[in-house]
Amino acid sequence: MESATAEEYLEVIYKLSREEAVRPSKIASALGVAAPTVTSQLKRLEAKGLLTRPHGRVKLTGEGEARALSVVRSHRLSERFLTDVLGIPVDEAHDEACKWEHALSPRVQQALEEFLQMPDVCPHGHPIPAADGTVGTVHGHQLTDSLPGDAVRVVQVAEDDDALLSYLTSLGLLPGTVLRVVDVAPFHGPLLVEVGGSQYALGREVAAQIVVVGVSV
Repeated sequence: MESATAEEYLEVIYKLSREEAVRPSKIASALGVAAPTVTSQLKRLEAKGLLTRPHGRVKLTGEGEARALSVVRSHRLSERFLTDVLGIPVDEAHDEACKWEHALSPRVQQALEEFLQMPDVCPHGHPIPAADGTVGTVHGHQLTDSLPGDAVRVVQVAEDDDALLSYLTSLGLLPGTVLRVVDVAPFHGPLLVEVGGSQYALGREVAAQIVVVGVSV
């Protein structure tokens, strides 16, 4: 069994690889550690056959990805339990789940999944990997791609940014929320959205972290 630190590296590498080529500097930034620390840990994980480093990039091996997915599975199932059963606020569940994700065996993962009635996504709308390593897809588009007058439902928000999660929670912009795009400022300006009768201006950087689907109202 890998240490919690090693598992955190595998998890971060997996998540980063969903969006872009992974380089050590990106890992260091995501984990908030110094570059030499990352280099040292990557060497250990490479020696164990969990990743490779072709041309300065970092890629998980099949075994490395399987272990990363197990950590992600534990984390997102824990978040569902914390929010759905214990009533922990969505913006606080991520940090709490980080304390659980390294402790759940595959047997406990399965039992928790069955207890929760087989949820597909975590409270932030991200797919929960299945026991066999398959990962579902969340369909939708970034809120920044919406047009004035569009009615949309939030299906996913960023899960790793505590400050952003707290902000979105304060506005009620969580999965399941229906909102209307009132206006989109030109030249990459903010979006004005209406949520529950209140209007908020969202910067493009924030709106890009919200995935939505169109709805009829």
